[in-house]
Amino acid sequence: MSLAKRNEGAKVNSDINVTPMVDVMLVLLIIFMVVTPMLQKGVSVDLAKVNNPMQMPDADKEDALVVAVMRDGKVYFGNDRTEPDQLTQKVKDRLANRVDKRVFVRADARAKFGSVVQIVDNVRAAGVDQLGLLTDHKKQPGTAPPPAPTTGGQ
Repeated sequence: MSLAKRNEGAKVNSDINVTPMVDVMLVLLIIFMVVTPMLQKGVSVDLAKVNNPMQMPDADKEDALVVAVMRDGKVYFGNDRTEPDQLTQKVKDRLANRVDKRVFVRADARAKFGSVVQIVDNVRAAGVDQLGLLTDHKKQPGTAPPPAPTTGGQ
């Protein structure tokens, strides 16, 4: 009677099965595609586009005070629609217990200038220390930033 040899090394599959990983990645992609539009807080506004915007990372914070002016003249304070003459009192109420008295204005590029000025005036009347006008960066294809100024003698 002889001992039977077991050749289990020949049965080993060294290929990586990527199908489960692809399935997980597609599910994550779908989740991100569905959730991302919901993360935008406030109302959707077509902001004015400028060449040299100033970065305002505080506008994206959870507790940032944002006033939106729509193209048809409607005014939103956060997600709530309000009348322009009531905006001053609402801003005062929200700023009462805050140290940082900063408000950001998101005005539609096609909103009437007079209505934006009225909103800025109403916000300033509430005792706001700093007012930020939010804009988008204008994308210009094929343009490089201007060269740095040089100083030198002759």
